[in-house]
Amino acid sequence: MNEKKIFITALLLSMPLLPVQGGDERSVQREHVLSLGQLVTPPRTFDAEGRAAEGDVRALFFEALPYQGRPTRVFAWLGIPKKRAGKIPGIVLVHGGGGTAFKEWVQRWNEKGYAAISITVEGQTDEKAAKGQEATETGWKRHAWAGPQRVGIYGDSAKPLEEQWIYHAVADTVLANSLLRSLPEVDASKIGVMGVSWGGVITSTVIGLDGRFAFAIPVYGCGHLFDADNQYGRALGDNTLYREVWDPMVRMSRAQMPVLWLSWPEDKHFPLDCQAASYRAAPGSRMVSLIPGMKHGHGPAWHAPDSYAFADSVVKTGAPWFKALSTEVNGVRACLLFSSTKKPTSATLVSTIDTGVTGGRTWVETQATVEKQGDDWRASAPLPAGTTAWFINIRSNTLTASSEFQEVKTVSHTSASPDGYPYL
Repeated sequence: MNEKKIFITALLLSMPLLPVQGGDERSVQREHVLSLGQLVTPPRTFDAEGRAAEGDVRALFFEALPYQGRPTRVFAWLGIPKKRAGKIPGIVLVHGGGGTAFKEWVQRWNEKGYAAISITVEGQTDEKAAKGQEATETGWKRHAWAGPQRVGIYGDSAKPLEEQWIYHAVADTVLANSLLRSLPEVDASKIGVMGVSWGGVITSTVIGLDGRFAFAIPVYGCGHLFDADNQYGRALGDNTLYREVWDPMVRMSRAQMPVLWLSWPEDKHFPLDCQAASYRAAPGSRMVSLIPGMKHGHGPAWHAPDSYAFADSVVKTGAPWFKALSTEVNGVRACLLFSSTKKPTSATLVSTIDTGVTGGRTWVETQATVEKQGDDWRASAPLPAGTTAWFINIRSNTLTASSEFQEVKTVSHTSASPDGYPYL
């Protein structure tokens, strides 16, 4: 980058993003947040002194937005596979609560042929703090150019937007995209974003702001959390700033890229109904993958093969490998019509008779049948008596694709159908 471009980049990053004039306070704040998607100039990068490169992966800092009048930087691991034929796809990786920039996460995507950058969003490095050093709540060392840390669940909502953690976390993710797109080895039209837990919340927010992403993979985290029947609902039910400005639902209609919504039914943090509200609001193509027993964490997210298969299908064909066409209850049988470029090897109905937050319910798997129906496939299974919610999982060897989450308002068995199952 020449000196003129460096100067322009530094100038842009030192200037606050100005909201549009006019309108009520919330509309001005929404426009201010929307302007974060305009951070398209690649940020300046700096060597992470004392951190040697490891194979294809190196540590660095990149310049971010100022915080309380001070310049900030983001620590990250960046990996570009040496073995490549032409330009390669890429991905931005965003950690969750208690996490950091994970070198292993980058390496796993590098092994799949992707350039990858794993960023930190709480001003930390990936080193544990020594006694007396400033640290995050989970012990990661904070560096000298740190921005804000997360304060609970949008606990800093009373502060100006530019001082809120989510504001900087979203900006950091957009800037990481701009940095990755500037690299000559990377195909700028094939860069995705993946975030875990709070990183999933950030990802769900960013896809309504930065339309340059070719695909997205929010893991666990989602929007529509203000009415969740858990700690998120308790924290956000009366938070009008969240509901009217920060909730990913505010801008989800702008998310045109393919999205994989990856989670598990037993997740106690992000309920399936909140996730479903999020993906139903996004107009782009989507896949849902709900893996029973997956567990909540960074490891389960990057060990699952589903994110890599989804990304590959999008960058190679422009669409996910699986598409749920319709779901219905026919008599007592739950049915899913779907198309797939991968042959289904098994199917299960995942259902519950419990109520309350979805992560606290008991989920039961029963075998479903799969049959070819023209160019598509049809899976079905009888719903157990008293079912309150269900979805159907299609397996293609190690991969899982799910129907949309379905809630049943009232279920009662009253008579028998011709196939011997009671009607609902």
